[in-house]
Amino acid sequence: MLDKIKNELHLYEKKLLKELSSDVDSTPEEIADRQNMPLKAVTSAAGMLSSKDIITVEKTSTENIALSEEAEEYVKHGLPEHRILKALQDFSKEGIDEVSMSEIIERADVSKQQMNFSIGILMRHRWATMNQGKLSLTEEGKTVDLNELPQVKFLKYINEKKQVATDNIPKEFDEVRKEFNKRKELFNIKTTQKFKYKINDLGQDIIDDGIEIQEEATQLTHEQLKTGSWKKLHYRGYDINASAPNSFPGKVHPLQQTIEEIRSIFIDLGFDEAKGNILESAFWNFDMLFQPQDHAAREMQDTFYVNNPPIADLPSPELVEKTKVEHENGGNTGSKGWQYKWDVEVAKQMVLRTHTTGLSVRYLSEHEPPLKMFSVGRVFRRETLDYKHLPEFHQVEGIVAGDDMSFKNLLGILKEFYRKLGFKVRFRPAYFPYTYLSVESEIYVPEKKSWMELGGSGMFRPEVLEPLGIKTQVAAFGLGIERLAMMRCNVEDIRQLYQSDIGWLRQLPVTKNIKSF
Repeated sequence: MLDKIKNELHLYEKKLLKELSSDVDSTPEEIADRQNMPLKAVTSAAGMLSSKDIITVEKTSTENIALSEEAEEYVKHGLPEHRILKALQDFSKEGIDEVSMSEIIERADVSKQQMNFSIGILMRHRWATMNQGKLSLTEEGKTVDLNELPQVKFLKYINEKKQVATDNIPKEFDEVRKEFNKRKELFNIKTTQKFKYKINDLGQDIIDDGIEIQEEATQLTHEQLKTGSWKKLHYRGYDINASAPNSFPGKVHPLQQTIEEIRSIFIDLGFDEAKGNILESAFWNFDMLFQPQDHAAREMQDTFYVNNPPIADLPSPELVEKTKVEHENGGNTGSKGWQYKWDVEVAKQMVLRTHTTGLSVRYLSEHEPPLKMFSVGRVFRRETLDYKHLPEFHQVEGIVAGDDMSFKNLLGILKEFYRKLGFKVRFRPAYFPYTYLSVESEIYVPEKKSWMELGGSGMFRPEVLEPLGIKTQVAAFGLGIERLAMMRCNVEDIRQLYQSDIGWLRQLPVTKNIKSF
């Protein structure tokens, strides 16, 4: 067993172990110099020997503190707050009790920024008070001896020592050190580490058995193979139990993984993908979806309106007029509409799209049924930022149009979609302005033993389809993608998906399905 361990030792490990057998306390730098090894090779070999329990590595860290150039200037001329205090004392001796900021800045020779910073310190120490923009010295401030202040003594102490180990700083300065913690620009702090190597029992057994230092073959040449000299070379054994370094390969972001999986499912189901602009007119985003112009979702607290361009170009006057009629009296659908005066100027407003459904009705206006279409894109709503809401998120939207399309077919498509994602799904009735019948899709989350709403769907109302000249039934559905990605990654806060947390991203698996349900 001992021979096997020795055979697996690297040349640098052998050199270090032999050096340690001399019972001479040496620094890594001294060992590197004597053994003609790179310093990095010494520390690496020590780490490997330590992982095999051959030696113990003891590390001690020492923090040293010195003054910055700025602090050195303050030692000569005083901290800004002390120069201001001195100026106030001088004014007081001259019989001036209230002094303006500009007068203090001039006499104390400080900047406006230093003045603003120092006011809080003066008042916190009760050296001065402020009234209507003027400073007055307190009775306590009049008696202050600047040379006896702990802040002054501390800076002078460090300045005299040039550099001091923090553990050696006298305890009398403990409080002032806490005060200076927020003023890190005054100090240069350097941490030094010292290493001490101790041979363990296994290491001593190896030393007692003997260590042979010899060059190891790492690469065979054509000449060695030809002449057979390779047979006389020494080859280090491989330790198959040695721990391998962590590997962090490149991978697709989990949110993008989810988007690509959803895209793949819809393409497999025979859907065509459509794309559109994130900047949309209120006409396509709201009006074409039979959403009244006084609907709460159109308010500025819910929707981002855009000033440039100020207005949108609307489609053909015929389509605009038909949409107006649907809103005002329902047109030929048998509906009464919303019974209000529809305003074309409101329809021209530009918005950041609040959903991708506007892209669906645009697609219907340009394509004849039968058709199956889906889209994936970013949408924007004025949400209050919290653990489950963002003002910007992703949505997947889809429509299916055809003579034989029915509400039952819609539920079947959704069931197949969620099945391919690995979810158990159920539906409950819901309301949307532009669909009837309408349902919410809920998926079962085993970890929480509960159902979670994931998306809405329904059949487009006649008021949406008639202006487009669509005579067939059209089913529509949509869901937010971030919520799905959160469940797959076991994330409770939606903001986690957008933070540059490299540690969290590294821990995620590379596989396509981050988590199966």
